[in-house]
Amino acid sequence: MHLSEFDYNLPEELIAQTPIEPRDNSRLLIMDKDWNISENKFFEIEKYLWKDDVLVLNETRTINARLFWEIDIFPKWKKEIKKVEIFLHKQISLDTWECLGYPGKNLKIWRNIRFFDEKWNLVLNWFIEKISEMWRFIKFDKSWFDFLQIIESLWELPLPPYITEKLKNSERYQTVYAKYHWSAASPTAWLHFTFDLLERLEKKWVKIEKVLLHVWVGTFKPVETEDITNHYMHSEYIEIQKEVAERLNKYKNEWKNIIAVWTTCVRVLESFSDENGILDYWNKETSIFIYPGYKWKIVNELITNFHLPKSTLLMLVSSLWWTENIKKSYNYAVKNKFRFFSFWDAMWIKK
Repeated sequence: MHLSEFDYNLPEELIAQTPIEPRDNSRLLIMDKDWNISENKFFEIEKYLWKDDVLVLNETRTINARLFWEIDIFPKWKKEIKKVEIFLHKQISLDTWECLGYPGKNLKIWRNIRFFDEKWNLVLNWFIEKISEMWRFIKFDKSWFDFLQIIESLWELPLPPYITEKLKNSERYQTVYAKYHWSAASPTAWLHFTFDLLERLEKKWVKIEKVLLHVWVGTFKPVETEDITNHYMHSEYIEIQKEVAERLNKYKNEWKNIIAVWTTCVRVLESFSDENGILDYWNKETSIFIYPGYKWKIVNELITNFHLPKSTLLMLVSSLWWTENIKKSYNYAVKNKFRFFSFWDAMWIKK
């Protein structure tokens, strides 16, 4: 299966730079597998959901994972200050993180690094414990809770590289029920939901279940092999509570419709499901790579976004539906000027 099969032309002006207000006023493209298609506002999803539908949402919260600071360099003849940057990837222990670092030449092993606030007060020290081919393993002088407080107040939310405008309100890149800190990106199809919309759905007896996947920086890694089966898939932390798995198994046995909201939930559910569609529970890391030919085990439908060309997420979507129909839907969205990517309009792939 070739990478070029998942390419499409996207005018740059269709890449959304700012979120829709209010959240649920974005556009929604609804498609079924016979390619019947309709356009709606997202809040109108209420008309299409009922008591036999189960929405599965991701409770992760995006942290301010992009960090800028100044580093002391001590050559023999003078002291130098260099600007450097890290991107938090994965927490290894309470005070140690696996990170990307730029530029690498200024981030050598055992180098001590200091971060200052705007008034030049020293707020954080750390040093690089070890270096792998891709990562810097950095030990901080603050552990989890204090560390989170510092980065939430001083550092930057890591918006995707295709968003060039500064976000005025960082909460617009968080879902309304965002709870567990650790993600480097938001489960953005979930951004369309409001508290009010979710309450209305619950009053219609729509089932709402929550799982957890922390989106790490590997999600931005492009596919670089023409044969997609040779792509090395990144890993991410996932979790399902026992009672959630038990309810979802019950719903599946009752032939209720399991609808994943965004691809993160697909990765959780399909990773914990056995060949018979029975969900296990607990926590682990997953590197599941879903592309056409994959046999879906528990998810029936998907509410998602319009994904980047040649991305693993577009491959995942294409595996739920025939690739040529996905191409048709994307061409339709381009022609009708839907908004693409993180502050996008949404699509719902139905049975």
